[in-house]
Amino acid sequence: MTTVDVGDVTVGMESFGDDGAPLVLLVGGPTMLSWPDDLCERLAAGGRRVVRYDLRDSGESTTVDPDAPAYTLRDLAADAAALADALGGPAHLAGSGVGGMVAQVAALDHPGAFSALTLIGTRPVAPGPPDDDLPDHDQATMSRLFARPMPDWTDRDAVAEFAATGADILGDDPVAARAIAARIWDRTAGTTPSIQTANQIGTVFSRLDCTPRWRERLPEIEVPTLVVHGRRNRFFPVGNGEAIAREIPGARLLVLEEAATSVPDAAIGEVTAAMLTLG
Repeated sequence: MTTVDVGDVTVGMESFGDDGAPLVLLVGGPTMLSWPDDLCERLAAGGRRVVRYDLRDSGESTTVDPDAPAYTLRDLAADAAALADALGGPAHLAGSGVGGMVAQVAALDHPGAFSALTLIGTRPVAPGPPDDDLPDHDQATMSRLFARPMPDWTDRDAVAEFAATGADILGDDPVAARAIAARIWDRTAGTTPSIQTANQIGTVFSRLDCTPRWRERLPEIEVPTLVVHGRRNRFFPVGNGEAIAREIPGARLLVLEEAATSVPDAAIGEVTAAMLTLG
């Protein structure tokens, strides 16, 4: 892991594979550790240079005040384009969850920076109430998720256990979530609640300016696109991925029947293979 300066922002990143290979850029959701090690290693073994990176206010990227971000969703999209350029792009850009929102806007605002697009477990509108034709979060799941008391953010084990119980509620692997949360905690710039929740939960997105809308522009995307979505995703139900795939010309939809919000270990090979077909 290292850092690179992109304009006036420092970005935490990690690279896999040959530096001269075609670039795959993985947008953190919010930290780079939202992307499984195994997926990165398999893409690299498939002849790609894989770079996963932290969004602002997470990991080793510039952290200022997650409670009042002085940047917008479009600034995060510009960071992706600038990083792709700095690494010798164009890049196959992939985003998961909130990182998928960044990736959509980046592909629209900076089309020359990207050669392909993968969108995993995301939706075509900003955080908040969705469009009437899109399924919202499963409310029973959200009630259970947000009824839990916050952990002691200074306690690594407590934070990891909090992540594990959340994963269990969402239908993800609690063992994997516990391990990843502990690794995220180790890389977080501080233990204050605002910084920890920005890293662990991505709460900065609830305070981020995500205007203007971009869904209506999705037909402008011309690069090969893969949309991956878990059939059991209760946070962004599968209808969101189906809508994205319908609205991006020629997009391929890959529904993982046994997956929820995360790509499970058993599906990493299938997702990797699908991503490699895009270039």
